[in-house]
Amino acid sequence: MIGWLLRRLAQIIPTLLILSVMIFGLQQLMPGDPALILAGEERGDPVVLAQIRAELLLDRPIAEQYFVWVSKVVQGDFGFSWRIRMPVSQLILEKLPVTFQLATMAFVIAIVIGVPLGILSAVRRDTPTDWLANAVALAGISTPNFWLGIMMILFFSVNLGWLPPSGYVPLTEDWRASLATTIMPAFVLGSGIAGVLMRHTRAAMMTAMAQDYVRTARAKGMAEGVVVLKHAFRNALIPVVTLGAIEFGRLLAGAVLTEQIFTIPGFGKLIVDAVFNRDYPVVQGVVLATALIFVVLSLVADLLYMAINPRLRQA
Repeated sequence: MIGWLLRRLAQIIPTLLILSVMIFGLQQLMPGDPALILAGEERGDPVVLAQIRAELLLDRPIAEQYFVWVSKVVQGDFGFSWRIRMPVSQLILEKLPVTFQLATMAFVIAIVIGVPLGILSAVRRDTPTDWLANAVALAGISTPNFWLGIMMILFFSVNLGWLPPSGYVPLTEDWRASLATTIMPAFVLGSGIAGVLMRHTRAAMMTAMAQDYVRTARAKGMAEGVVVLKHAFRNALIPVVTLGAIEFGRLLAGAVLTEQIFTIPGFGKLIVDAVFNRDYPVVQGVVLATALIFVVLSLVADLLYMAINPRLRQA
């Protein structure tokens, strides 16, 4: 177990190295000159442009720029934002808790809705309950986030006045106001993931319910709830955990449209602003941090596999 964990941790280094090359290389294909944006009204002065390019190392070869950036990243320095003159690491630490709160709430909503519906749909296959659960899942998957967000603002904020239409309040300031500002965007994000989780849970449960160990458990006279939850559901969890890790990583990567609609200052808004302003250090830092999140979540998913299925620990 320890050896396997050390090997997985060792694989993270080359993975992040390859990703860093891709991030830096693809960014060079972005149109536009950052120096022209930063120069502002003095963009017509070649002296000012040359000074900005020299300060930001834009006049150096791309390979040299990459190695300078990577050497600093290894030391925990993601550089400074060219636009707002703040350390990129500080920006990430400011925005990540916002997106983490929103992603966690959305993921909890998705699990509470999607997993029970998937189990119920598989147990009561080809019944009205199954059809209704599939209709709910299809509605969640098919409904665009921006449309659902606007409709929720119109209904709960404009018509009923129950929730604020936009903005964000940190948990540390007022937890009630924080939940009030994040519950609608969390539901918008969670509804789509709930539909996907429901479909995968249903498929995995149907496969598990057809196995010999489920028939044996029933033949021994075990209660149907024990058979479904202890024997079938536990063995059906592995594909659900895999999907859950991917979807949670996508939420942490930033839900751009949802954060824009509800004016949530998270990862999504940060990366959009950085791209539009050609703020390369912020783009590189946020994308690399997102890649690290996906790698860590993949490792967590593998550890959960072993906790769920003892045979994997023995292997």
